Amino acid sequence: MRGSRIFIAMALVVSAALAGCSSVDGGSSLMINAYTSKVDGAYKLPAVPVSKVSRKYRRQIVSYQTNEKPGTVVVDTSNKFLYLVLEDGKAVRYGIGVGREGFEWSGTARIAAKREWPVWTPPPAMIKRQPELAKYRTGMQPGLNNPLGARAMYLHNGSGDTGYRLHGSPEWWSIGKAMSSGCIRLMNQDVIDLYSRVKVGAKVIVS
Repeated sequence: MRGSRIFIAMALVVSAALAGCSSVDGGSSLMINAYTSKVDGAYKLPAVPVSKVSRKYRRQIVSYQTNEKPGTVVVDTSNKFLYLVLEDGKAVRYGIGVGREGFEWSGTARIAAKREWPVWTPPPAMIKRQPELAKYRTGMQPGLNNPLGARAMYLHNGSGDTGYRLHGSPEWWSIGKAMSSGCIRLMNQDVIDLYSRVKVGAKVIVS
């Protein structure tokens, strides 16, 4: 009887350890399982070939000392990281793609709105640079190839809509690079996670 209790206890310990290994939010471990294929609403997101994404750009919990309140988003464009500030000196860190030369943006804003599978409407200046986008003047419908990806968070400041977004992207290979038109892009699986955590009204610092 005593032996069976020991066996059960050992099994529980092993089970807990395995659960910790597979946890999407566990410690500072790499969240590899976060990038598998998943159904999201009417769409099936393809898996990200995570072995081709630098470890530092995969979603993970890290130590992060800041005076900003939990729930604040801090975007480090130089190092291509986005931090969502947590309690107790921690943050969720995501790899990002940022604006290419001439399209950089920095400042403080807030998340004014959040959208799942948003419509993408290229601004007039973009259409002028890329006339082939004129067909989307009234908006490109949501989908796996939509440039805003699975989620978008719209940044406003004291002057209103900044025109910049935190958004998903099907182009996982662009993470860690400066190649967007100024918006901050994340892998679709990451932007879904960020969207679920961040609140409308949250402060966003881009530097």
